[in-house]
Order: sequence, then structure tokens, then C-alpha cells
Amino acid sequence: MKKSRYVLVLCFLFALVACSTTSVPSLTDSEFQALKLTLEDEYKAEATYQKVLDTFGNVRPFSNIIRAEQTHSEALIVLFEQFGIEVPVNEWYENVPAFLSIQGACQEGVQAEIANVALYDRLLVDVQNDDIRAVFERLRDASKNNHLPAFERCARQ
Repeated sequence: MKKSRYVLVLCFLFALVACSTTSVPSLTDSEFQALKLTLEDEYKAEATYQKVLDTFGNVRPFSNIIRAEQTHSEALIVLFEQFGIEVPVNEWYENVPAFLSIQGACQEGVQAEIANVALYDRLLVDVQNDDIRAVFERLRDASKNNHLPAFERCARQ
């Protein structure tokens, strides 16, 4: 009786441990590198737009787009956490250029958003994971359809 109770307890504990252990989905090296590159790019944009706000005050479109960039970073961080990857710290705040004018900053915003769209397009070729693809496509489309036109309007003023 003691032996069967012991076996039963061991089976229960084994099942408990097995059920509580969550398996982390695996990534290809390309997907891992893509996550790192895109988060760095979003961090850089966020820091650049913050520098513009620090220099010129609460000006549009930067005041709107910085919130979107923060949301982009957060969406990527969720993926980092989902795949058990340590989230890098944004070290761009001290490493972005200052601008002499809002129009110059908007022109740089145009170039940054064009580069961001191209980055996502290039990386999506090698990304097979559906969760990563969905986030990358959503962020690329926001840059292409929302941020880029806003900066283009600003640069023309």
C-alpha cells in the first residue's frame, strides 16, 4: 500500500511539473536577428523623435508618432518575452542627432520611415513564424500608411 501511494504521489508530482513547464517556441536564427534589428530600429526612431520634442516642444507630427513608436516597441517586446529572449535596453537616447529645424527633422523622419518599411520588407522574406509576421506586417503598414505621409506633409511646409 505504501509503495503504490508513493508511486501515485510521484506520478502526480511528475504530472504537475510537466504541466507547469511551459515550452518556449523556437526561433530560427533569421527570426532572432530580425527581432533584434526591428526593436533597435524602433528604439532609434523613438529616441530621435523624443530628441525633436525635447528641442522644439510638443510639435506635430512628432508628438503623435512617438506614441506609436512606443507602441511598436511594446509589440516587439511582447515577442521577445514570448520567445524567452532578454529584452535589450534602449541606448539610443544619447546617440541621436539634434536638428536645427522642425522641417529638417521631418525630412529625416521621411527617410527614417522609408528605411523602416524597407527593413520590415527585407526581414519578412526570412520570417516564417506567424506571430512575428503579423507584428512585422502591422508595424510596417503603420509606418508606410501613417507615419510616412505625416512626415511628408510636415517636410513640405
